[in-house]
Amino acid sequence: MTLLTNLYDFLPGFLLRNPSITIFRNLPFLFQPPLVTTKTNDMQSLAPVQAAERINLMDALRGIAILGIFIANLNGFSWYNEAAHATGPYLLPGLDHKMGFLHHLFIEGKFYSIFSLLFGWGIALQFKRAGEKGVNAAPTIKRRLAFMLLLGAVHLLIWPGDIVFFYALLGFILLPLRRFSNKTLLITGAVLILSPILLYAAKSHWQWLNAPAGFLYETGGKLDAKLLNANLTTDQEIAAYLKNASWWEVLKADISGFFYRYGYLFFVSRVPKVLGMFLIGYVLGRSGFYTNTEQHKKTIWIIIAAGLLVGLPANFYLARYMTYYMGDYWNLGIKGLYQTIFYALGVAPLALAYVGLFMVSFQTHAGKKFLMLLAPVGRMAFSNYIMQSLIGNFVFLGAGLGYIGQVGPVYYTLFGIIIFIIQIILSTIWLKYFNYGPIEWLWRSATYKNWQPMKKRQQVQEG
Repeated sequence: MTLLTNLYDFLPGFLLRNPSITIFRNLPFLFQPPLVTTKTNDMQSLAPVQAAERINLMDALRGIAILGIFIANLNGFSWYNEAAHATGPYLLPGLDHKMGFLHHLFIEGKFYSIFSLLFGWGIALQFKRAGEKGVNAAPTIKRRLAFMLLLGAVHLLIWPGDIVFFYALLGFILLPLRRFSNKTLLITGAVLILSPILLYAAKSHWQWLNAPAGFLYETGGKLDAKLLNANLTTDQEIAAYLKNASWWEVLKADISGFFYRYGYLFFVSRVPKVLGMFLIGYVLGRSGFYTNTEQHKKTIWIIIAAGLLVGLPANFYLARYMTYYMGDYWNLGIKGLYQTIFYALGVAPLALAYVGLFMVSFQTHAGKKFLMLLAPVGRMAFSNYIMQSLIGNFVFLGAGLGYIGQVGPVYYTLFGIIIFIIQIILSTIWLKYFNYGPIEWLWRSATYKNWQPMKKRQQVQEG
């Protein structure tokens, strides 16, 4: 533990004192001061981003992130439990075990990390765009986050695994931090991503540090007893309840599920993980790095190489610990600490390598053509995310088709890909006629306090 603590204390100072190391030497934007937004009362000049102003790469990345998040969430929707040794036409014990390992290796944490990066990136672009117009974007962005919080709260009643509410909360923390320099934000982001190592070690020694998670779990249990007249303490008991529950009973379970969800988020130190990626994404957006990938190609390849060289081995061991020793993680054991170390060292670097590879691919004709197919899903990311929750509930819950516990990783991965292909088709068709997805339209209309034009104007062709 002394070594870990010393490393944690050493890293920020080392990076500050050595800005000339290779990765930083290739990041000239790192040392630029933060942009200052000119304040003005003319908030009417700040309007939603139009189609011509959108960054296609970001939309494509959002589409990819939505796919990865859905596949990861299907483990929760399906309530698949390898230890139950269940049998059925959609359960393939040997192959499911291998597929689960691959999920931990290539998917676990990587795509919510990309989505977190994009969130910070998007906030930065809103401030940057407003600054160019001499507009103070903060009130509009705060209102945007407030309505995002409201929509996330509604989604929590559909799917307790929601990330929208959580992101909106952390978005309010991001706003004051944006005033720091790019270098400070990058270093702080890296430290936050590594901090769960120290936090896990500390919680192992001082149990009182688990009090927030314990309180939330206890509150969830009390609500279960009051709303459901049940004491659901294991995954098997929860799955059995949901298999026979009506939609009304599912809704009541989701109310207590909120507290279990946030107890989990505190326990796994999700706050610093996500906030760290927010900060890195904010620098990416504010610096304008993405606007000239050809100029920064060397830096991108360094990020890709470092991400793969560090991320793949670390995620391999992460997958092993998550596959075979999750019990030790929940019990704050030494193997749980090893799992935390490999998560911190592996997930963010591999996620950044993914982003780098997509950036490079976007510069090629074939790569851009393929990624542009995914962009409509990214433009309607919020609507597609909600759609995935509705589909997951309908297919797996007992009030719907009732496939809970009957579909393993192989089949639910194929299911997720099929649904995503359908979403590509539907989103592409929808955006031919409408400016926004339905949820995006509500969100933007509330943010700008004005109903946004939903339908696209028909262009009149002159003969």
